Amino acid sequence: MVFMGDRATLLETGRFVQRHARNAADEIIEAVGAVDAAVDTTAETDADTENETETESEARHRRAAERGDLASMSALGALLLRRGDLDGAEPYLRGATAEGDRAAANNLGVLLHQRGYADEAAGWWRVAAVAGSAPAAHALGRHHRERGDEPAAEYWLRQAAEQGHALGAYALADLLEHRSDVGAERWLRAAAEQGHREAAYRLALALERRATDPGRGPHEAGRGPHDTGSRLRVPGGTASAVPPAGAAPGGVTDPAPPKGEVTEAEQWFRQAAARGHRRAALHLGAILEKRGDLKEAGRWYLSSAKEGEAKAACALGFLLRDAGDQESAAVWWLRAAQDGDGNAANALGALHAARGEQQTAERWYRAAMDAGDVNGAYNLGLLCAAQDRIPQAEQWYRRAAYAGHREAANALAVLLLQAGDANGAEPWFSKAAEAGSVDAAFNLGILHAGRDDDRTALVWYERAAAAGHTEAALQVGIAALRDGDERTAERHLRCAAGGGSAEAAFRLATVLDARRPDPGPAVLGAPRDEKTECEEWYERAAQQGHRRAQVRVGMLAAGRGDLAEADRWYREAAEAGSRNGAFNLGLLLAREGSEREAALWWTRAARAGHGRAALRLALLAARRGELTEGRHWCARAVELGPAEVAERAARLSEALHQELTA
Repeated sequence: MVFMGDRATLLETGRFVQRHARNAADEIIEAVGAVDAAVDTTAETDADTENETETESEARHRRAAERGDLASMSALGALLLRRGDLDGAEPYLRGATAEGDRAAANNLGVLLHQRGYADEAAGWWRVAAVAGSAPAAHALGRHHRERGDEPAAEYWLRQAAEQGHALGAYALADLLEHRSDVGAERWLRAAAEQGHREAAYRLALALERRATDPGRGPHEAGRGPHDTGSRLRVPGGTASAVPPAGAAPGGVTDPAPPKGEVTEAEQWFRQAAARGHRRAALHLGAILEKRGDLKEAGRWYLSSAKEGEAKAACALGFLLRDAGDQESAAVWWLRAAQDGDGNAANALGALHAARGEQQTAERWYRAAMDAGDVNGAYNLGLLCAAQDRIPQAEQWYRRAAYAGHREAANALAVLLLQAGDANGAEPWFSKAAEAGSVDAAFNLGILHAGRDDDRTALVWYERAAAAGHTEAALQVGIAALRDGDERTAERHLRCAAGGGSAEAAFRLATVLDARRPDPGPAVLGAPRDEKTECEEWYERAAQQGHRRAQVRVGMLAAGRGDLAEADRWYREAAEAGSRNGAFNLGLLLAREGSEREAALWWTRAARAGHGRAALRLALLAARRGELTEGRHWCARAVELGPAEVAERAARLSEALHQELTA
């Protein structure tokens, strides 16, 4: 039983097939030249023929054909063939062919091919091609290629191409490229120069890929699927094993491609795009976006997207999102996702996840996964992990990891490590690191360091650091300092500090500080020196909340006589829990006469384990006559040290004891 809906679909499909066949036939139907000049012109003037309608033209050719006019028979047959009236066209084409008309022989071949008589069609194409018909030579070449006879195909396609036939040149280029023949590019260029948009697109690909990969031969450059360079966006990232990795991976940049070939490639992309080639428009948009010409890039993305290119709709969505128009971005992502673009589905998932619409986000991530985008499974893992649905997160990470997603492998390993399964985590970290995950290389370093295997840990830290991982560079720098290799340490600490590591900035500052000559005593009224590089690194670390750096910046400010600046940094460090900051702030306040507030900060420092602060409190108590309180803080100072503090505190305690027992 066939339902009405099914029948309608079949009918529509049939119409599509017919239209497609007709469009394909239009490419090889040979136009009849100078028809009007050969037709009976006694009844019409040139102006009449220029302004006549197709119906009038058909009637005129029909009248002339019935009188035996060869050109009109051929022209009428071509007109009816183009319209799809095969029964009407055939007698006229056969009649003109019998009289030796080359165009009619070619077009009769087209008609027979549409009816399924491929061999008979080839016979007539051969007749026309031998007579010099380029369209017939092209059609015959395609016929032989479909039959697997490549030598014959090349012969006839070359005949068409050498006569300036664009379709023949393109088909010849395609055949040669299939055989990895370096001559393919010449014929692609010939077809492109005659306006063949697909040839222009493939020539552009050839030029671009050869420019970016000089090792490729010309015949390799246009083959295979094309990466448009559109950006992949997924929310969040994997958490490293402790501590978290904060830097984006870097790497060695490839040498810049030759400008000439890149520029020419862009010109051909532009030509193909201007002729309506949607993938060329997509690629041109990506080139312009990379260059920063966002407005023009958006125009080409829009042009391609309107023609149904899902990747262009997705890229346009990202462009709009970056411009702040999230609503319009969502419209284009939706369009692309509905056309099966997994990247757009991921983007929609991220959008809804950011809005807290977890169920909708999950639905789109699943859609991305169904579209074959492994990022969908990875993002589902991220979503579940954020909701503490750890078993489900592990399931999705594992699925993505088995499909080759390196960050999913790293995330899976992190989950396993957090669950105490270090042996299960290590192979996944290794797999991710070997696939290029910088975080995984760093995490392997942490894993081996936890096993006291510092040598192996350093190997992985160095690998991650070479790719720009900030925390890994810090670890390499610390290891180099430990080994006494100050030059290597400085180089890696600079990388890590430049990447935003406060600890690296502080350690770099200490390395530079140790090299500074002793400034000597301050001279009253002398001009202040410019800040040294080490002071700038201390300040950068301090501004990022590094407590020891804040204390050091305070000390440097106090040394310059800038007590307000010193107070600010000591106070900030003390309030963040630094006992040294609290002690130094107390010293500063006591010097300014605020002994009561100084005592509060020394108390905080002493309770946090600062021996000198405890001794200061003991001295204060002794001066006030609070002997028992003084002995309490003396005991605390003796306990905390260091040695000289403990010694002084012991002597003071004994003196207070004698005073108490006197």
